[in-house]
Amino acid sequence: MSAAELPRYRGPLLTHDVCEVLSKAARAGSASIECSLDLQRTRSSISLGRETWDWNGAQYPYPDKCKERTIYYWDGEAFRPISRYSDALIKLVPTSWGPPTFEIDGIKMLPSEHVSPFEDARRKVDLIQPRGKSILDTCGGLGYFAAWCLSGGVAHLRSYEKNPDVLWLRSLNPWSPDAAMHSGFDLECGDVSVAIESLPEQSFDAVLHDPPRFGIAGELYSQRFYDELARVLKAGGKLFHYTGTPNKLTSGRDVPAEVTTRLRRAGFSTRLEGDGVLAVRQRR
Repeated sequence: MSAAELPRYRGPLLTHDVCEVLSKAARAGSASIECSLDLQRTRSSISLGRETWDWNGAQYPYPDKCKERTIYYWDGEAFRPISRYSDALIKLVPTSWGPPTFEIDGIKMLPSEHVSPFEDARRKVDLIQPRGKSILDTCGGLGYFAAWCLSGGVAHLRSYEKNPDVLWLRSLNPWSPDAAMHSGFDLECGDVSVAIESLPEQSFDAVLHDPPRFGIAGELYSQRFYDELARVLKAGGKLFHYTGTPNKLTSGRDVPAEVTTRLRRAGFSTRLEGDGVLAVRQRR
C-alpha cells in the first residue's frame, strides 16, 4: 500500500516551551510575538488576544497545560498529543535541536542527546553518496534518511515502513518529507522483510538499513534477510546498517560483530562506521 496519499498536517505544533512563551507574552499584555510553530523549521508572527491567539488567519485557544516531552497538534477542537496506542504506544518527542525523535513503548528510536536526529541522518546518508542512485530505505521511520537522499539528488528512492502509526507521525512532522511532493519517491506501508523477496535482482545502487532493536525485529538481522539485501544490490553497491550497541553493557553481546559476520557470509566487505556497519557488495 502506498503511503503517499496520507494527508499532511499544516496547522500549529506546540511544545511545553512554546506554550510557556505564548502564556507569558499573553499575561504581559503583548499584542504579538515571534516564535516557531513547526518545531524550529521557521519562525512566525503570532497575534495575541485575551482568550485566543491568531496564526495564519485562524484563531486558537491558549492550552491549559502542555507536558514536557510532548508535541501537540490541533485536531479542529483542541490541542492533542501526537501519540497513539495500538499494539504499542507510539509518540513523537521534541528535542532541543528542533527535529523530533519518536518512541515506541518508551524506547527512543533515534539519537537526540548529543546530536540532532536530522543531522545524524545526514552523516549516514553521505556514506552511501545518493546522487543519481536508486536507493532502498528499508525502515523509513520519520523519513530523515529519505529527506537527505532527496536533497542529495537521488534518482529513485523506495522506502518501507510497516507501522501505520509511524506513518501517521510522519504526516504531522514538518521535518518528514512529503512523498506526494517528490517524483521518484515511493513510500510503502509494508514489511520490508516480506516485500524484498519480490524486488528484482541488482535493482539498487545503495541500501540504508536502520532497523529497530534485534529484540523487536530479529528478522531484519537474519542471514536470510542479508542474503536478500545482497541479491537486490548491484555489485559495488554500498549498504549502511545502523546497529548501535544494545545489550553490550548488560550481557556482553556484540551486535555489530554479529552483523559483520552475517554480512560477510552474504558477500559483503565490511567496516565499522560510527554506530553502524558500512558494507560494500562484492563482485559476484
